[in-house]
Amino acid sequence: MRTYFVYILASQPHGTLYVGVTNDLLSRVEAHRNGEGSKFTSRYNVGLLVHYELFTDIEQAIQREKSLKRYRRDWKINLIERENPNWQDLYPKLRALPGNASDAPGAGLGPRDKPEDDNG
Repeated sequence: MRTYFVYILASQPHGTLYVGVTNDLLSRVEAHRNGEGSKFTSRYNVGLLVHYELFTDIEQAIQREKSLKRYRRDWKINLIERENPNWQDLYPKLRALPGNASDAPGAGLGPRDKPEDDNG
């Protein structure tokens, strides 16, 4: 079964936000952090993984990504703070999990650099 992730990155708590979708969350976050994920995340130094959701259907994942990109900023902040009230970077914990997200098979989705990328 393929696994897909919709994720939100932040520059800092309550900072600039970015919403994306991928089949390999660890590699995608690493790419963003290395300035290779998208022009937007590189320009605004957006690299803290503050929220992610798991999907097994790519169409549902893409629909959720589009939906989150249409969310008002305060709705995104509320979504993040429900699960992650201290805006902790979830990436280190994700890397430490056995069978972590980089082991998930997928279709190799690439960068999603689009005008609807949220700049907060």
